[in-house]
Parts: sequence; C-alpha cells; structure tokens
Amino acid sequence: MPEPMRKRHIRNIELRFSGPVKHKKKAVNALKSLGFTEVSFPGDAIPWRAAFPEYADEQLPGRILAGARGKEGISQVKLAEMTGIPQRHISEMENGKRPIGKKNAKIFAKALNTDYRIFL
Repeated sequence: MPEPMRKRHIRNIELRFSGPVKHKKKAVNALKSLGFTEVSFPGDAIPWRAAFPEYADEQLPGRILAGARGKEGISQVKLAEMTGIPQRHISEMENGKRPIGKKNAKIFAKALNTDYRIFL
C-alpha cells in the first residue's frame, strides 16, 4: 500500500477580483473576516514598455519577427516564399530599417502561427 503523502501547507495566497465598485467595501470586509488583508499596488498596472524600457526600442517588432521565425525554424528565404514578401524586405524589417505594418503583420502571423499584434 502506498505511503500517504504529506500535504504542503500554503501560508498565503493573493486573490484578485473584478466587479461592481459599489460592492468593493462589502467584499473587502467579507474577506477580512476570513483573515485576508487588503494589498494595493501603485497604479495597479503599467504598460510593459514602461516596466521594461530596455526592450521598448524601434527594433523590437523586428526582433520579435526574427524570434517567431526562429521558433518555427523558418529561414528568411522560406518565409519570403510562404508570404510573397521579398527576403530583403524581411531582413530590413528584422533589422529595424523598415516598418512591418499591419498588412504584413497579418501575413507573418498567419505564416508563423501567431497573433499579428505582436509585430506591431
């Protein structure tokens, strides 16, 4: 017979809810009665580019394109064949010398099995 496993005890958890503002106080009080404490975060959310400014440069969409292409194991030449976009344009986009644009982003997304918005 297998030996019973010891259960791990979780000391603290954090919960996040969304709902009507008018019931916030009631919800907070109900959770406080169960031993929870309210934790607030300044501004609650910030854009990722503000959190990681080292990645928020003009070359980011091109880097993402190169990464998505590499993830799928596709060369620039193969991607050019799949999309009809010239290989030199793909190279220029990856190096930040040419914008990708919404139309090309949708074409790349379809070829690379991803969402087009990551290239914008």
